[in-house]
Amino acid sequence: MTHVTLRSEFETLIDPYAPVAQVGTGFDFTEGPIWHPVDHYLLFSDMPADVRRRWDARRGVVEVKRPSNKCNGMTYDAELNLIICEHATSSLIRERPDGRREVLASHFGGQELNSPNDVCVHASGAIYFSDPWYGRMPVYGVERPRQLGFQGVYRVVPGGEPRLVVERNLFDQPNGLCFSPDEKLLYVNDTVQALVRVFDVDGDGSLANARVFASGIKSELEPGLPDGMKCDQHGNVWVTAPGGVWVYSPRGELLGKVRVPELVANLAWGGADFRTLYLTSTHSVYAIPTKVGPRHEPYMSGRRSGGGATASAAPAAPILADGEMQLDPQRCAMIIQDLQNDVIMDGGAFADSGAPGHAKQQHVVENVRRLAEAARARGVAIIHVWFVVEPGAPGVTLNAPLFEGLVDSKAMVRGSWGAAPVSGLEPRPGDFVVEKMRMSAWEGTRLETILKATGRDMIINTGAWTNMSVEHTARTGADKGYFMIVPEDCCSTMNADWHNASINFAMQNVAIVTRADAVIRALG
Repeated sequence: MTHVTLRSEFETLIDPYAPVAQVGTGFDFTEGPIWHPVDHYLLFSDMPADVRRRWDARRGVVEVKRPSNKCNGMTYDAELNLIICEHATSSLIRERPDGRREVLASHFGGQELNSPNDVCVHASGAIYFSDPWYGRMPVYGVERPRQLGFQGVYRVVPGGEPRLVVERNLFDQPNGLCFSPDEKLLYVNDTVQALVRVFDVDGDGSLANARVFASGIKSELEPGLPDGMKCDQHGNVWVTAPGGVWVYSPRGELLGKVRVPELVANLAWGGADFRTLYLTSTHSVYAIPTKVGPRHEPYMSGRRSGGGATASAAPAAPILADGEMQLDPQRCAMIIQDLQNDVIMDGGAFADSGAPGHAKQQHVVENVRRLAEAARARGVAIIHVWFVVEPGAPGVTLNAPLFEGLVDSKAMVRGSWGAAPVSGLEPRPGDFVVEKMRMSAWEGTRLETILKATGRDMIINTGAWTNMSVEHTARTGADKGYFMIVPEDCCSTMNADWHNASINFAMQNVAIVTRADAVIRALG
């Protein structure tokens, strides 16, 4: 799926070909995503099902609370207490890690709130939330009469009552809201009016100078309206919209559109470096790598109540028990590298090197095919890495004999038989394809973008040639902090001597060296 660039600045924020990875599906309607900065998981709501769930790369999706009072927007305060908008109770709630609940707001002027919808926290500790009446509708809430005659936006300070901070009739259905990086501006969107308003935030926390920031956020051709909204570190505003998410500059210019397969309700950045955008999208949750992170929210400092900052633990290595390896498939990706006709097949550009003979000796095609099928069935991400050049090999520097030979042999040319994957190792639906023009799978490619988007930190490294592309990829992966696993019977090169030298010496220092059958057992 290709995202839409309308201004060049958009491509400094996200790769226009950034993959949209589905991390969970089968839900009724997802909302309220928020990333825990210490324990590294995504929390989200399935409102119609009345369930709160979490996702992490190790365990996948698990249920954490049922019933959830049909919760919608969620965030954390500076002490990592969860702040929750509940539709069923018409309340804004603080939930502490031990489960204790505190009602922060439930009434205004003696009348029940409509249904708190989305929420954000100011550095002062004040909490701002929107209050449309979606939670009094069937399916998304509990059907019941409204007590207030308007839909407002409120501010609540510790120990205080909610204060209305906008004119009563300014909004039809206020929804997503977010601060600018310096907290001098508050953005609030309106789903019915299909626009975003911006306010100045005064020193006392009140709002002033309301004006329209962006309008016309609707389409007759695609579903989607303003709902969730976040501000990035540079002040750009990311708002749900037709087809996915629309991105506006601080000046209100539409920079581009992030395309998502389902209607998007909300979004939040997460991941270890807050460079993965998670999107709750009707029946699924998606993850997209970005080049930019969010504005720094108070909770991102990662301080728990009653204690200091908590450092996140390093990811656990593959478990070795009684000599057997155990791997979590949700943390694994399998790379199938350079297994293309020119590289290992008779009749290929490099057939005279001996590579076809060693590939047959290793049974590399059959072993990789068998391992890939088992890995797919267990949820491992499969990534094909291909060396591909345009006719004449423009952009390939002749700084090494390998690259000189490639150009002289007219090898790996896009669209040719030689550049195609060998029979039996063609990509399947759901697989990823990465193209490169160097030995390492990392150099100048989107490999790491895919790994971060899908939450994978363990790489099953297969392909050709063992002592070149496979070894270079393993070395760099280890440097980057990934756990590298090399099934040696899934690799081949020009001859057994070169293969064994790489496997028995260099690889031993950067990877777990094993065999295909052991990896299949380890995946469970």
